[in-house]
Amino acid sequence: MLVLDIHVQPRADRDEIVGLHGDRLKIRIKAPPVDGKANRHLIEFLAEAFGVAKRDVVLLAGETGRDKRFKICSPRCWPPFWAELSKME
Repeated sequence: MLVLDIHVQPRADRDEIVGLHGDRLKIRIKAPPVDGKANRHLIEFLAEAFGVAKRDVVLLAGETGRDKRFKICSPRCWPPFWAELSKME
């Protein structure tokens, strides 16, 4: 299981992992923060990035804010940015 603290920027030009925002992973997504669309879109993005089903990505905290915490059950792959992140530490 992986727990991620994320800072999300909605209404971006494209979906991407940008880098760090303080101690959080910053992710830009195209979806607007209206009626849960951004959360659903972010779940789909994370599921694809880590090679899991959408049901394996659970929003733990931050439903209405930009700072969120997600649990990813049994990630099968790691996004390319992950290798760069580990070099930064």
